[in-house]
Amino acid sequence: MKKIWAPWRLEYILSLSKEKMLPKNKQKPCVFCERAKGKPGVRNLVLFKGKKSYVIMNRYPYTGGHLLVIPYRHIGNYSQITKAEHTEMGVLMDRSIKALNKVYKPQGINLGMNLGEAAGAGIKDHLHYHVIPRWTGDHNFITVVGETRVIMDDLKKSYQKLKKVF
Repeated sequence: MKKIWAPWRLEYILSLSKEKMLPKNKQKPCVFCERAKGKPGVRNLVLFKGKKSYVIMNRYPYTGGHLLVIPYRHIGNYSQITKAEHTEMGVLMDRSIKALNKVYKPQGINLGMNLGEAAGAGIKDHLHYHVIPRWTGDHNFITVVGETRVIMDDLKKSYQKLKKVF
């Protein structure tokens, strides 16, 4: 039997358990608002900070190199994004694509935003773009059958590679 080593998944699984144990009246701080407060670094996975938005690595990635472009303002409604935020997020998505192309040489990239819980938004109250590198053949049986993703690169190593080109 082959083993898949993904130690960062434990943090995610334990966080889900903690959330279920919180009293309903306890508001958990927004992870995106919290991460935006610190300086960019491997600890918070922030790669770049602009004036209106920033780029961070997804701590629970769909694939290696999965990035997020996030406005600093805590907004969940797409129509509330200002023109300046739209512009900077577009520039940061372009910069993210260029960095991913240089480091990972993907054969494609998914860009998207999940608006609302029904659309798959894990953090529905603070909208964000996903920038996901893709390769032919990166879909395999384990995702469908085992409900498991195989991530090709360690988060810290991936951060170091991307930070150099960002």
